[in-house]
Amino acid sequence: MEIKIRQASIKDLDAVTEVEMDCFPEAEAATKVSLELRIKTFPESFFVAELNGEIIGFVNGCVINGTVIYDDLFKDSTLHIKKGDYQTIFGLDVMPNYRNQGIAAQLMNYMIEVSRIAGRKGVILTCKKELIYYYTKFGYVDKGISKSVHGGSIWYDLILEF
Repeated sequence: MEIKIRQASIKDLDAVTEVEMDCFPEAEAATKVSLELRIKTFPESFFVAELNGEIIGFVNGCVINGTVIYDDLFKDSTLHIKKGDYQTIFGLDVMPNYRNQGIAAQLMNYMIEVSRIAGRKGVILTCKKELIYYYTKFGYVDKGISKSVHGGSIWYDLILEF
């Protein structure tokens, strides 16, 4: 399977929105308006995975100077610090029919490498308890339960330091 990873553009908005809605419960999913602002504000850290020209997944997140994600980041793209220290991961989305084929890993490794090349100190994310093991395979360290209450869920803070 030949996956192409590239920077997202505003032309991808409808496809990216569809992927987001298929991957997250409504309370946790980013809205189309939010995804549009993300593409416009931090396109250098918003990447899509394509298969035969179809977007089947993506990874995105702003850049900050802190080491944990806080809820306001999901709502306010102006909190992005272009030359910040830590790349966040807001979403690592892969359409259900394409899961368990290494696509999420390709997207994650791509974001990690781009962050390393950009001179970041590391990458941070929040995830649910059942996904901690998956992210530790990339070198992330579990820092415990997050203060984030995004979507009414319990999240865990993870960090990958370079």
